[in-house]
Amino acid sequence: MYFNANNIIKKRIRFGLSHDANQLNIAYGIDKNFFLGCAVSITSILLANPNLDFSFHIFTNYINDDLELKLEQLADKYNTNITIYLVDDNSLSHLPTTKNWTIATYFRFIVADYFYEKMDKILYLDADITCKGSLQELVTLKFDDNIAYVVTEKDPIWWNKCATRLNEHKLSSGYFNAGFLLIDLKKWKEFSVNSKALELLSDSNLSENFTHLDQDVLNIILLEKVKYLDRKYNQQVSINYELKYKSSVNGYSPILDETILIHYIGPTKPWHKWARDYKCSQYFLDAKSASPWKSTSLLSAITATQWRYCAKHRLHQKKLLSGLICYLKYCLRKIKNPRY
Repeated sequence: MYFNANNIIKKRIRFGLSHDANQLNIAYGIDKNFFLGCAVSITSILLANPNLDFSFHIFTNYINDDLELKLEQLADKYNTNITIYLVDDNSLSHLPTTKNWTIATYFRFIVADYFYEKMDKILYLDADITCKGSLQELVTLKFDDNIAYVVTEKDPIWWNKCATRLNEHKLSSGYFNAGFLLIDLKKWKEFSVNSKALELLSDSNLSENFTHLDQDVLNIILLEKVKYLDRKYNQQVSINYELKYKSSVNGYSPILDETILIHYIGPTKPWHKWARDYKCSQYFLDAKSASPWKSTSLLSAITATQWRYCAKHRLHQKKLLSGLICYLKYCLRKIKNPRY
């Protein structure tokens, strides 16, 4: 192993007291920027599944008193368990990152390492996932010989591109999105998934081909060792696709009645101020309004990329002055820091 999760976790903070042997354990790996998304994701799961018992686990390198207070309120309101695991991420600092993937993307490896021998399985979710349906099926799924249940990303055209980029022709039959991983922890450990993944990521000659970092690596390592679930468990939604349509009438509507988990991919998230006017964001906003974060303001743009999309969406929404101001801020930040 490249790390011992028990040594990396500096502190645990637990909220809620109830226990149930049949509960579904759900984990997140986040940094400061995804805390609001994570909190609303948890709230949405509780709202959509009032008859199920859950225990939530948040692995993060950031926490403050206000977040602790709100998490305690959330656990009390919905009679659930929420545990914070404060991570010392220095041991992961040598791994590659991009403007879209921070060091927090590797926290899912800490999750798998930490819970081995503590439970049989765990559901890892990205923090930009909102729930609108029942997760009952996931409680009783049998893994058989599979290490994890996953959901494909995009389509066969994309799979073929990934197969070529990663020089693995078998990926042309399926490439999954790592934002949803239902993991058999014993099999994950026995197959040394963490060690293999971190070894590949640490090799600069190999990692230069990884545009999706740990997701690419997991697709290579878990070839033919995963079972695919229906897209309803990871329905990817890019709010930026709204820009392709002149109006919401007969426009962008990927969320179906049967969709259970909505995954807001891309740089524009439903917690951004410029995304709140879209129908696809409403599922997130409804859950937020039922959480201790209901009075928390949606987030403004910070990076140049965010200001660029903020400008595009404001102009798309016919908010011309606001759009021009956002575009000016984008230009200024781009000049100041070209990478972001």
